[in-house]
Amino acid sequence: MVSLICTLQDHRDDVNWCAFSATLLATCSGDKTLRIYNTKDFSDPCGQFLASCSTDATVVIWSMVSGEIEAVLEHPGRSPVRVCALSPDSAHLVSGASDGSLALWDFPSKQCRRTSPVNDTTMVACSFSPCSQLFVTGSTYGDLRLWDLELNQLQVEKNAHDLGVSCCAFSPDIHSGEGQVVQFRLASCGQDSLLKIWAINKLSTGAFKMQPLHALTGQSAPVLSCAYSADGQLLVSGRNFIDVTLFFMIVLCRYVTACSFSPTASIIATGSMDKTVNIWRVEDGSSGHGEFSNTAALTACSLNKFLLVSDWSEEDVSLWLVEEGLEGLVDTFRTNNIDGTELLSLTKETLASELHIGENPHRTSAEKVDELKSECVCSGVPDEFLCPITRELMKDPVIAADGYSYEREAIESWINTKNRSSPMTNLPLLTTLLTPNHTLKMAIGRWKTTH
Repeated sequence: MVSLICTLQDHRDDVNWCAFSATLLATCSGDKTLRIYNTKDFSDPCGQFLASCSTDATVVIWSMVSGEIEAVLEHPGRSPVRVCALSPDSAHLVSGASDGSLALWDFPSKQCRRTSPVNDTTMVACSFSPCSQLFVTGSTYGDLRLWDLELNQLQVEKNAHDLGVSCCAFSPDIHSGEGQVVQFRLASCGQDSLLKIWAINKLSTGAFKMQPLHALTGQSAPVLSCAYSADGQLLVSGRNFIDVTLFFMIVLCRYVTACSFSPTASIIATGSMDKTVNIWRVEDGSSGHGEFSNTAALTACSLNKFLLVSDWSEEDVSLWLVEEGLEGLVDTFRTNNIDGTELLSLTKETLASELHIGENPHRTSAEKVDELKSECVCSGVPDEFLCPITRELMKDPVIAADGYSYEREAIESWINTKNRSSPMTNLPLLTTLLTPNHTLKMAIGRWKTTH
């Protein structure tokens, strides 16, 4: 079971990554800031080194003691850097770029040791093995590639994820198998809404073989991030919290773009498109058998983030009343069998005449119901009406060269930052010309009128 500890609301744009050290949590965002928190109380900082990468084609090494920049590593070819990863022994760093190039750096000296190209793709994922001698990369073409520290490709798994890989993560534990020297476990996720678990076997001959073990299909949207716990027994991916041994999961939150386990405490951080970072506690017994009921799963986060209100049970409504500080109305609502559908039909008049709720509380409860109805309207917006960049209802939709529609201000800002790649495909935009999407604008207008 997981429970929400706190929500960090310091970022002003989508959170796109988070990572723990033994005592710190680092988060980064489209607002061009990095934020460091002390994991004891999630106040701002203290620590050692942090690596961050950017579309300005650099990897920046920060000192967490002084907060100063220790080094700026310019990626060969000056292509936007999409991912960077430090080896567990802090001896090496890998950076991957939009042109498919990789750079392997000696971390203590901050010198580039080797580079290697992978043509016609963008590197978007990278993870080192627990022994620090191997790493895996994932690309927008959907392939997973296993590399050694000489940048030799040891194995290529093409089409690992249809439409592209979004993240990959090695399990920290090492397995041994019959006829094999060593076996690693790797989790990967992608635009195909799948989370996959792979075995990477080093055979007695010295050759490597990657084979799929499981494909988890519990998510209905692209899976943007995944991470293992320090003991390798738990896995968090996008919206879901998973017991690796039993492949049992519960929903955490919507639009999760980043996730990370603490190596020293039973806590998880998840970053989201709503600009927040949620901190979760993993309770004892979370890997028990069976499935959580809707009610149990919903207590892990704000209730109305998971189910349509019209699908709420009577117990879900009771939980919502408690969350909103209306505990005194729980018995009345239960007596009258108020479920989600009934809740949305309540008015000030029905609260007073049928439920016999007095003036002061009925005014408060009516306001809460009205707020809930407004939230339902927002959460029920057709996905094609939302800008892919801001995830907000579009006012002035335009079509870009990649064929997707965006809010004009958002895509113009994207292009003006010298980012000439598509926000959706990561492929180069052949032109920056934007065409008004009048048909979509009229459809949004009609939807707003009816809702």
